[in-house]
Amino acid sequence: MRGFWDRVAGLYDLAELLNRRANLAMKRETALWVPPGSRVLDCAAGTGALSLAAARRAGYVLCTDLSPDMLARAKGKGERAGLMNMEFSRRDIFAPPPEEPFDVVIAGNVLHLLEEPRRAVNCLLSCVRPGGRVILPTYLQGEAGAGFRAAIGAYQALGFLFQERYTLEGYGVLLESCGAEVLCLKRLEGRLPVGFGVLGKL
Repeated sequence: MRGFWDRVAGLYDLAELLNRRANLAMKRETALWVPPGSRVLDCAAGTGALSLAAARRAGYVLCTDLSPDMLARAKGKGERAGLMNMEFSRRDIFAPPPEEPFDVVIAGNVLHLLEEPRRAVNCLLSCVRPGGRVILPTYLQGEAGAGFRAAIGAYQALGFLFQERYTLEGYGVLLESCGAEVLCLKRLEGRLPVGFGVLGKL
């Protein structure tokens, strides 16, 4: 799967414009859940849209992804934005927790790609301090309109694979099964809606 994201890194931000309304809402909502001055880990960050949104409020953001090409683009965007509180590193979402936990962990639009989404959420929760937050916006492919289903088909032709077509209800069931407090679960409207979920570590 990493090879696919390396191949499409240069087109990723252009493709994101197809769902601009939902993506802008996702960045705004993410920033609202990042306390000022907090330490933030962004996993599967892609080209860094949510990392940059968080960095405008956070004290420090570690932007991570498996794809070097995605990270290079994220780093370039951070530099152009003049954000000096960001670092960039390759990291697997299933990696062991860091020695020093984060205040906030973000993993946007990745759970629908994974065979073990619950395990991924548990790994993310292990990276955050007690009382911290895990922000989990995820595209609701089960609620995509007919036009956007065609765009998803084009992505699949390039090698895009996903495991689950979540609806908001189905996504809520997943989050509620992860042993954490569901602080937020709502739909962000767009051509491909987003299920915006936030978990609180007990």
